[in-house]
Amino acid sequence: MTNQPAARDPRDAPPPVKKKRDRTHFLYIAVIAAVVLGIVVGLVFPDAGVALKPLGTGFVALIKMIIAPVIFCTIVLGVGSVAKAATVGKVGGLALLYFIVMSTFALAIGLVVGNIVQPGAGLDLANAHFDQSSLATGHEESEGGLVGFVLGIIPTTLFSALTSGQILQTLLVALLVGFALQAMGEAGQPVLKAVGYMQAVVFRLLSMIMWLAPIGAFGAIAAVVGATGLKAVFSLLGLMVAFYITCILFIVVVLGLILKLVSGVNIFTLMKYLAREYLLIFSTSSSEAALPRLIAKMEHLGVSKPVVGIVVPTGYSFNLDGTAIYLTMGALFVADAMGKPLQIGEQIALLVFMIIASKGAAGVTGAGIATLAAGLQSHRPDLLDGVDLIVGIDRFMSEARALTNFSGNAVATLVLGTWVKEVDKARVQRVLSGAEPFDETTLAVDPHASVTQSAPAGEVGATSTTGTPSTPPPAAH
Repeated sequence: MTNQPAARDPRDAPPPVKKKRDRTHFLYIAVIAAVVLGIVVGLVFPDAGVALKPLGTGFVALIKMIIAPVIFCTIVLGVGSVAKAATVGKVGGLALLYFIVMSTFALAIGLVVGNIVQPGAGLDLANAHFDQSSLATGHEESEGGLVGFVLGIIPTTLFSALTSGQILQTLLVALLVGFALQAMGEAGQPVLKAVGYMQAVVFRLLSMIMWLAPIGAFGAIAAVVGATGLKAVFSLLGLMVAFYITCILFIVVVLGLILKLVSGVNIFTLMKYLAREYLLIFSTSSSEAALPRLIAKMEHLGVSKPVVGIVVPTGYSFNLDGTAIYLTMGALFVADAMGKPLQIGEQIALLVFMIIASKGAAGVTGAGIATLAAGLQSHRPDLLDGVDLIVGIDRFMSEARALTNFSGNAVATLVLGTWVKEVDKARVQRVLSGAEPFDETTLAVDPHASVTQSAPAGEVGATSTTGTPSTPPPAAH
C-alpha cells in the first residue's frame, strides 16, 4: 500500500499578500485641500494668513537641506549611466545626443514662454516675505566679476562642497567624482554601488519631506493671498494654464513634427495606441508606472528589442522634456513674482545649469522642486524663498510633466529606431491601424508589478533589475 500524501487543508494556505496601496493619492488630495484652505484663510483673515508664512518658509528650508545630496548622487550616477549607454555603440551615443538636444530645446522653450507670458509679473512679493539674509551663500564676500565667479565654484575641500550650500560647487565635485569613477572602470563599481544606496536613502528622505507639502502649501498660499488678495491666485492659475498649453504644443507640434518627418507616423495615432498608458500616468501623476508597458508596447509596435532596451530606460532619466519646461518657467515665475526678474545673462547661465541638473530631476516626488531650488540657489539665492509659491500648484502641474516626459520617450524610441534601421515599418502600420492589437494578457495586471518593493508612483525602489542601486528610477514628475 503506497502512502498517499494527506490532503492539504485550505486553511493552512498562506494568506494572500495584500497589495500595497498607492498613498500618493492621499497626498494629492491633501495638497488640494490645503491650497483651498490657504486661499480662504488669506482672503478672510489676511493678517493671520501672512502670519502663517513660516510654515512655507520651513518647508523650503527642508527642501534646501536635501538639495546638495540629491544633486551629488544623481550627477555621479548619471555620469556613470552616460558611460554605460555610450558603450553600446551607435544606438547609445545617438540616443544621448538626441536627449541632450531635446532637453536643451525644451528648457529654451520654457524660457521663451516664461518671458512672453510673465504670469508672476506685478506681484512684487519680496516685501511679503521674511528677511532672507539667512539664504546668503557667501557670494557677496567673494571677488566680483568672472574671475571671482569661477574661483567661487572651486570648494575649499572635497567635502565642503556638500555642506557649504553652494550648489555649483556640489555640481563640480559630483562631475569630477563621476568622471573619476568612470575612469576606474570595474574598480569603481563598488563606489558607484555605495552612491546608489546613498541615493536611495536620500530620495526616501525627500519622499518623507514631501508629505509635509500640504502644510507648506497651506502656509505659503495663505501668506501670499493675505498679502496680495486674489491677484496671487490668478497669477498661479496663469502659470498653470501657460505650462499646460506649452506642454500640449510641445507634444503636438515639436514631437509630432519630428515623428512625422523621421518615421512618417502621426503623433495622434501613436497617442491613441498608448491611450491606456496616458490614462495610467494621469491617474498616478508619474510615468514610472507606465515604464514596463511602454517597453512592451514599443517592442510590439515593431521597434527592435535592443533599441527599446537602450532608449527607454536611458530616456526616463535623461529625456525629461516636461520637467525641463517646468524648471525654466518655474524659475522665471518665482523671479517675476518676487519683483526681481532674471536678466538675459542670468537666464542663459540658469539654462546651462539646468541642462546638467535636470538629468537628476526624476525619480521621486519633489525632485523637480529640489532641482528648481538648486538652480535658484546657485544663481540667485535671494529668490530661494519664493520656491514655496510653486509648492501649492506643483502637484497640479505634475500630470503635464509626466505626460510630456512619457510622450518624449515614446517618440524618441520610434525616431531612434528608424534612424538606425531597427524598425519594422510594415508592422508599425499594422499595429497602429488596429490590425494587430496589443495583447494585454502579456503584461501583469498590476502596473507596479515591476517596480521594486511596490514603491508608490514617484518613489524610489531600492534596487535595479541587476540587483544594484540604479539612477533614480524613472518617475520624472
